[in-house]
Amino acid sequence: MEKNSLKMENIPKKKSETYGVIGICGVVGNLAARVLMDHDYNVICTDLHDSENCPFLYTLKEYDTPISLSAHPESFFASSNYILPPPSLSKTSELFQRIIDSDAQLIEVDDLLEKIKPNKPVICISGTNGKTTTTTLLKHFCYMTGLKPTEHGFNSLQGNVDYIPPLQCRLSGDVAVLETGTEGKKGDLKFTLQRCHPSCGVITNINPDHLNDEHDFLKYALIKGELLEELQGKMLVVNSDDPTIWGLFAELKYDGRVVTFGVDHDSQGESKKLCWCKKEIMVSETLSGVGYYECQCGLKRPTPDYLAKNINENTFLLQTPNEVIEMEMGIKGLHNVYNAMGAIATAHELLQIPLKDIKKYLKDFKGVPGRLEYIHRGEKVDLIVDYAHNPSGVETVLRELSKTYEKLTAVITISSESGTAGNLDIMEKAIHNADFIIPASYDSRQAAGKYISSGKIKLTDNAPDKFRNGTLGATKEQVIEGLKKGLECNSDVVICIGEAAVKFKENIKFLADLN
Repeated sequence: MEKNSLKMENIPKKKSETYGVIGICGVVGNLAARVLMDHDYNVICTDLHDSENCPFLYTLKEYDTPISLSAHPESFFASSNYILPPPSLSKTSELFQRIIDSDAQLIEVDDLLEKIKPNKPVICISGTNGKTTTTTLLKHFCYMTGLKPTEHGFNSLQGNVDYIPPLQCRLSGDVAVLETGTEGKKGDLKFTLQRCHPSCGVITNINPDHLNDEHDFLKYALIKGELLEELQGKMLVVNSDDPTIWGLFAELKYDGRVVTFGVDHDSQGESKKLCWCKKEIMVSETLSGVGYYECQCGLKRPTPDYLAKNINENTFLLQTPNEVIEMEMGIKGLHNVYNAMGAIATAHELLQIPLKDIKKYLKDFKGVPGRLEYIHRGEKVDLIVDYAHNPSGVETVLRELSKTYEKLTAVITISSESGTAGNLDIMEKAIHNADFIIPASYDSRQAAGKYISSGKIKLTDNAPDKFRNGTLGATKEQVIEGLKKGLECNSDVVICIGEAAVKFKENIKFLADLN
C-alpha cells in the first residue's frame, strides 16, 4: 500500500529541527514521541518520573532518542525547537510557564494530529460487546496476510478512547485497526473519530447496558451513531441482526456503502428493545439484544450480506453474495461467530483478503487473553476468567458455558459503570444462567440481596468493603476470597467475571494450582 505524501506546512522539514516531548512516561506523551519518530523527526524526551515509575519505557527500546528522567533539565528546553506537553498539563503550572519562557515554540497534540495525517486505511470498531475480539481477529488476519497493523504497544492498557486511537493510527504500519470506545457521553466517540479519519467502521452491537431509562438508550445509540456521521460516503460493516443498528441508518440518513453480517440460528428466547419509532420491538434473540425482528413501523431484519449458517460450536457455513464456504474457528461460542463475521466481512470487502485465506487464518486464531480464558483444567472443576463487565456480556458468557457444563458457578467482581441499575441487571442475568453466584465485589454483594432466597447466592465470610477504581470493581483480596467460596460449590466450572478477575488472574491461577 502506497503511503500518501505528508504536507507539513508549518512544521519544519524532517531532520532539521528537534521536538521535545514532555511526559514520556504517560500514554499520550509516549505515543506522540513515537509518532514523530516514526515519521523521521528528531525527538528528545523528558519526564519527572524515574525509570522504576515509568511504566511504558519498554515501548521506546527500538528508538534511538535521548530521554531525561526524574527532572526536566535546562538542556531539554535549550535543545528543543518545538515542545509538546501532555494535554493534562495546566496552563497555569510552573512547567507550562517554563515552556513559554523558552525559545521553543509550543505545539499541542491536536497540532501534531493536524500536521501528520494517517497514511494508511483506518478501520474503527465500536459497539457494546465484542469490540476487542473483533479488533484482535481482524489484526490477526492482517498479520497473516503480510500487512502490519499499527500497535500502541501498551501491554496492560486497552487504549480505545481519547487521544490513543488517533495517535495509534499514525504509528508505523500498513493498516490501522482500532478499537474505539466511549464513556457514554455525547461527542466523546466523535472526538476520537474526527482525529482518526477512518476509511471504514464496524459496529458489533448496541445494547442498553449502561442506562437506567430505556429512552436514554436511544440517546446512547446515537453516541454509537457518531460513527455513521463520520463515515458518510465511506463504508460501514454492521451487525444487521441488531434492530438498533439497522434503524440508525434511516434515523441518521446515512449515505455510504453498507455491508451487513448476521447469523441463521435458533432463538434463545425473546426480549424487547425500543425501536426508533419509540415503540417496543420484539426480538427473537440469538444473543442478547440481537436476532430476528420486525416492527410495525417497517423496520425489519434484512438478509445479511455475510450470513453464518449451520453453526455448531466452532464451525459454520459462510454464505456471501458470491460464494459459500465452510469455516472453522479456533475459538468457540455463538458470540464469537458474530465477532468473526464482522472481522471476515471487513477483511474481505475492504482489505480484499480472499475467503480461502481467511478460512486458514480463522482456524489459527486462539482468542484474546481474558476472554473465556482457561486458567486451570482439572479432573473435577475447570477455572475460567472473563472480562465481561456489562449485563449482555455477562449473559452471553454464562449462556455459552451452560451449553458445555452441567453445573456453573459465577464469581462476580464487577462494579457496573451504570451504577445500581447495572449491578442489579448483571445479577439478574447471572441468576438466570448460573447455578451458583458468589458476589465478590461490594456492588455485586448489594445487588445480590434480593436474590438470597433463590438459594443460588453463596456469600463470602467477610462482606466486601466498598471499592472501585475506574472500571475495576474488586480488590485482589476480594477476588481471591470469592474464588475460594466458588471452589466450595458443587459445580463443573467456576468462572470469575470482570476486569478484576482478569487483572488478578495470576493470583487466581496460583490458588487453583494449590487446590
